[in-house]
Amino acid sequence: MRVLLVSTYEMGRQPFGLASPAAWLRAEGHEVTLADVAVTPMPQGAVENAGLIAFFLPMHTATKLFLRLVTRVRSLNPRAHLCAYGLYAPLNERLLRGAGVGTVLGGEFETGLRDLARCLSEGSAPQRQPTISTDRQQFLVPDRKGLPPLGAYAQLVVGSGTRRVGYTEASRGCKHLCRHCPVVPVYRGIFRIVQEDVVLEDIRRQVAAGASHITFGDPDFFNGPGHAMPIVEALHLEWPWLSYDVTIKVEHLLKHRDLLPVLKRTGCAFVTSAIESLDDAVLATLAKGHTRADFLEALSLMRAIGLPISPTFIPFHPWTTLTSYREFLSTLAECGLASQITPIQLAIRLLIPEGSLLMELPEVRALVGLYDARALYYPWRNSDPALDRLCTQIQEIIKREEKHRTPRAEIFRQIWNLAGAGEFPDFVLADRATIPYLTEPWYC
Repeated sequence: MRVLLVSTYEMGRQPFGLASPAAWLRAEGHEVTLADVAVTPMPQGAVENAGLIAFFLPMHTATKLFLRLVTRVRSLNPRAHLCAYGLYAPLNERLLRGAGVGTVLGGEFETGLRDLARCLSEGSAPQRQPTISTDRQQFLVPDRKGLPPLGAYAQLVVGSGTRRVGYTEASRGCKHLCRHCPVVPVYRGIFRIVQEDVVLEDIRRQVAAGASHITFGDPDFFNGPGHAMPIVEALHLEWPWLSYDVTIKVEHLLKHRDLLPVLKRTGCAFVTSAIESLDDAVLATLAKGHTRADFLEALSLMRAIGLPISPTFIPFHPWTTLTSYREFLSTLAECGLASQITPIQLAIRLLIPEGSLLMELPEVRALVGLYDARALYYPWRNSDPALDRLCTQIQEIIKREEKHRTPRAEIFRQIWNLAGAGEFPDFVLADRATIPYLTEPWYC
């Protein structure tokens, strides 16, 4: 049968979430069209002719964009069976069903998509499948045929040059239970690996397509270091010039500190780490598994071996005060991080989606409003309205200044002054070009 797989947004990456199921479906003999509408227009002919249209929803932004698109898709082809899959599909199942989605798949979705397509092609009514599956899968090498070229996606900036970026996943899920994380309601402390030979062949094909840097999209690359490290050793052996980046928790950076020099030696350009807050009470509420001191220790370890860290934060949450935000900015400046982080990290607001473990806390339930099905989150307001206004003003500064390609140091200076953080520190901020970074800003 004709199948259309659609991605609406995945942070400037060529979607693994389209390429992986495409391999499974094409192996069954289906005619598969891949549409990444973040980069190219929706192929109207493919919409009109598909028997199955499946939307990949790995994140909040992708789901909101799907809701803008689904009515048009249904009007073009009311006969097609609609499916939604990915992390945010089961989190929003009730809403998706109301939008006409017949099948919702979360977790390890390739098997479910294959079985759904098989059933539809045989003319049978779709069987009710588990919304979430964490069953182990024997993966196939992703089939990227039909996706836009790598040059259409985010690039890595290194010094004065750029590198073409490929994207793969060596594992899914996570062993940890951070309360704010969308991975947790789906995987509940389970993680699943993509077999090593599949990962390396996927990289091999992307290198042949022009990639000179690989982003590993694993929620945490050190959930299974016994799986992850042989992959980067093999990667470096075959392509000594190839660089890569990974995401690792502070807790794991400290626990596996002996592996950090190996990352550096095998070509790791930087490590993203979700720090979220520098306030120990907030970190405990989020169940992050690290403290402010742990972060500073990890930062020192990384700098000692010359491996850059790219921290992410949620500086605006219900417990933010003007004093704590000023202290947050001051710490970034003191640690030399002011121009090493993407400016949007200074303005991100806590998102509480459906299914969030934060809603298990009485203190959180007491402060949020009714679920907003249009915005896809539980709304909340800071007890000090000035903090909500400050967040909005900072977001506006970042949007305006990034359009003009204002240096990160200058954006930080403007935010510092807006927050009334005092006299700006009298030292030279590192230029952003000295730290490798991806051209796509980090969003959720």
